[in-house]
Amino acid sequence: MKYKSKKVTQKSLIWAAVALALAGGTAKYFWPADNAQAKSAVQTVTTFVVEQRDFPVVLDATGSTVAANIVDIRPQVTNVVGKVHIKEGQMVKAGDMLISLDDRADRANYDKAQATADDAQRQLNRAEELLRQQFVAQGAVDTARANAQAAQAAARAAQAALSYDNIRSPITGRAGIINVFPGALVQPGNTVSTSTTATTTTTQGAMVTITQLNPMNVQFTVPESALPALFAAQQAGQTPIISFQMGDGKKREGKVYVIDNQVDQAIGAVKVKAVVDNTDHTLIPGQFVRLQVQAGQFKDVLVVPSQAVVTNARGDQVFVVDAENTVSMKPVKVQTQSQGFAVITGINAGDKVVVEGKQNLRPNGKVKEAAAKGEAKAEAKPETKAEAQK
Repeated sequence: MKYKSKKVTQKSLIWAAVALALAGGTAKYFWPADNAQAKSAVQTVTTFVVEQRDFPVVLDATGSTVAANIVDIRPQVTNVVGKVHIKEGQMVKAGDMLISLDDRADRANYDKAQATADDAQRQLNRAEELLRQQFVAQGAVDTARANAQAAQAAARAAQAALSYDNIRSPITGRAGIINVFPGALVQPGNTVSTSTTATTTTTQGAMVTITQLNPMNVQFTVPESALPALFAAQQAGQTPIISFQMGDGKKREGKVYVIDNQVDQAIGAVKVKAVVDNTDHTLIPGQFVRLQVQAGQFKDVLVVPSQAVVTNARGDQVFVVDAENTVSMKPVKVQTQSQGFAVITGINAGDKVVVEGKQNLRPNGKVKEAAAKGEAKAEAKPETKAEAQK
């Protein structure tokens, strides 16, 4: 019995030793003893050296063409159209006759008022002559003068009413669709509507619209961050320039002439208008425009690729690489972005920032520069014939 107990004890010791050996190997595999082995691997990144230079601001924007002047021609009196003097789509000049209304009643009223005014003026002249001869008192002259002035005012009012029957163009431009015809009854109104009954057809609102086509305006929006460059250019006497192409492939350029006085907080942008030459009349209001804006330039600023800026809950930051290839995150402020580059503050010229490879970076991590394309090709060059023979 003693021999059997001794044999069991030795077997147990052997299995215990094997278990300890396995446990030790497993622990060494999952928990390395050396702290240096626990450090993360060196990340491969692409860096950029921060530049200090003048930075031209070129913005991409979308907008639409807008008429410099557009006027809806509406009647000021209720009357019947006598004659339409223009055709649809015709170019007209300021002062050209557009539409004539039936002026017979208004002309008769004007003639009557003018005759009354002339008679009142004669009565005044006669009263003044009698006053010089001392046949009438001063009060009679004053009454005659008041009557003459009232009659002249009535004549001017009748003349104004008569002028409403001759509708002329207030601007130079192109006539649009004509909504009235001779014999149609027109009346003042703010909406364009035409109603037809068994006896009459009545048009209320715009009879025709005159649109100025040359020059043409382009309205668009720019981000709030571009305002410093726009204002700096204006203060320096520089006019921001826009350029775009339409369907005909012809490049057009214009000059910014107004920046709106408030920012649309919903989109963080401001409205801008530019004027464009349109002598060929190929631009009309309402066309979509995709344009570029040369918004001026910043002087002696720090420039990095926009890709280097990391935006998170803490704001804008960049990874900066020191001389020992260790990265740290530094907060920056982006002043503007254009053409893939950003103007920032918060770091120094000559600092090296990470552009590509930021995904797995952590502060105090180690990095190495990615091989250039030429170097990568050199490392991957095929072996020579002599090496192949060996």
